[in-house]
Amino acid sequence: MNNSGGATLGQFIAARLVEVGCTDYFGVPGDFNMNLMDQLNAEEGLNMVPCCNELNAGYAADGYARVKGVGCVVVTFTVGGLSVINAVAGAMSEHLPVICITGIPNSNDFSGDKILHHTVGDIDFTQELRCYQQVTCKAVTIRNLSTANELVDSAIAAALQEKKPVLIQVCCNLATMTHPLFDKQPVPYALSPKVSNPRSMEAALEAAFEMLSKSSKPVILVGPQAKPFRAIEATVNLAEKTKFATAVIPNAKGAFPETHETFIGTYWGLVSTPCTAEIVESASAYVIVGPLFNDYNTVAFTLLLDESKLIRVDAHRVTVGGKQTYGCVNMSDFLNQLAAKLEPNPTSLKNFRRMYTPKGLHEVDPKGPLETSVLYDRVQDFLKGDHVVMADTGDCIFWTQQLKLPYGAGFETQMQYGSIGWSVGACLGCAVGSKPKGKRVLLFVGDGCFQIGAQELSTMIRMHTNPIIFLLDNAEYVIEEQIHPGSYNKLQDWDYCALAHAMKGNTDNLWATKITTEQELVAALEEATGKQKDKLCFLQCKLDPEDCSPQLREWGARLAQYNARPPKIN
Repeated sequence: MNNSGGATLGQFIAARLVEVGCTDYFGVPGDFNMNLMDQLNAEEGLNMVPCCNELNAGYAADGYARVKGVGCVVVTFTVGGLSVINAVAGAMSEHLPVICITGIPNSNDFSGDKILHHTVGDIDFTQELRCYQQVTCKAVTIRNLSTANELVDSAIAAALQEKKPVLIQVCCNLATMTHPLFDKQPVPYALSPKVSNPRSMEAALEAAFEMLSKSSKPVILVGPQAKPFRAIEATVNLAEKTKFATAVIPNAKGAFPETHETFIGTYWGLVSTPCTAEIVESASAYVIVGPLFNDYNTVAFTLLLDESKLIRVDAHRVTVGGKQTYGCVNMSDFLNQLAAKLEPNPTSLKNFRRMYTPKGLHEVDPKGPLETSVLYDRVQDFLKGDHVVMADTGDCIFWTQQLKLPYGAGFETQMQYGSIGWSVGACLGCAVGSKPKGKRVLLFVGDGCFQIGAQELSTMIRMHTNPIIFLLDNAEYVIEEQIHPGSYNKLQDWDYCALAHAMKGNTDNLWATKITTEQELVAALEEATGKQKDKLCFLQCKLDPEDCSPQLREWGARLAQYNARPPKIN
């Protein structure tokens, strides 16, 4: 093997990460990946964010990919790889290009008969790889240098093109080795774009135009795949040209600007924002951009959408009326060309404006116990365009759907996979990725979710990030209680502010306070957005567990009924 000249394998990987825009990576060291980490850390343009555990590191890479377009997590073999795999599966479900790199045993051990640590006690070392083949779009193992550059580039290309996570396994003895193929100035990274088929595009446009031009009150629905496949600008263009009323499904909140004149809210069936369901479900046609429907965002499949009225625009395919499907049609190309063909039809938008009445404020005692509705009303007053709202699984998803996002503000949640505790690690990644853009994360997380990933609060403090964390303290898994009541939904009530201070160490990047009244909340928000704006602000909001949204109560009852269906075959 000729391994003289060139850069090291680790340097090559580092250069590629920086080249595709991943200037930070998240990781936990282990004996099989530390040589690789040394090489990555030697790259001036790449910064390591050390995490408390692999699962949170994976969640952080997920949050980072949401704002930077690609994320990376580096862990050790099997004990690290199988710990982070839950986060990778979540990234798979959310269409996020996360590059998971694991350091694996010495290349000489793969053909031997020795049992190594960090394995299940077998000489077969492929368990991690086989597990990852189920939750990634590509998984590669680098066991020799001659093909390493091709494997790295093919994996990164798959992640970026498919908007899915990938696995790259690197033998621990290869990371520091040089090879001519790893030139210190490697061949520039390039991707071949997916191009629409002109004939298929023409047929799809003709079918969609025929339906929409005959429709008296069409609407646009925006789904979660519109963002990763970069179709937001094209969707806004379609809305502006047609004046169709435009709603988002709940896991696409923030994908369409909520200050836009055509925006009417979140469509979530029975738990939609006011008047939105009435407009969407009475529409004569719907253009759905990048949909992903499940039992969660359809309220146990109770949406009243007629497939025969549906124009479904997926990443590279358009389906009209539930029957006619046209492949090799790129989402943005189709939307822009459709916008050029259609005439304005604001009927559905006018109907919404006739029906909608802004929510009135109800009287509460500002010194009395803090109410959940008041919490979100006061947050609404403080929301700005440079904020990114993040909500973990729980009642906070239902409440944050009611927030009106200012222009430029973002919104992130994990509704498809729904892994509770995801948001704590994801907040770290989102905060790191958003910092150069001047964005500040507002995290809403229940105490049950927080208890799962609490350790990463220390990393947020350590990395000098400045999110505002609303810890919704009600000593209960409220969402689970609404689906299926039980004693197992009760939580040990922590002293959360004391815990946060215990993680502070020798830094001053923390301001924490406990909130029990509206008066205290308003004062805390003023402090967090004023004097403490550069620090991590931890707001422990004490709430009654029975004080949850009416939408959650309705949704929980429907989901419980759906889950309880008797078997068709006994």
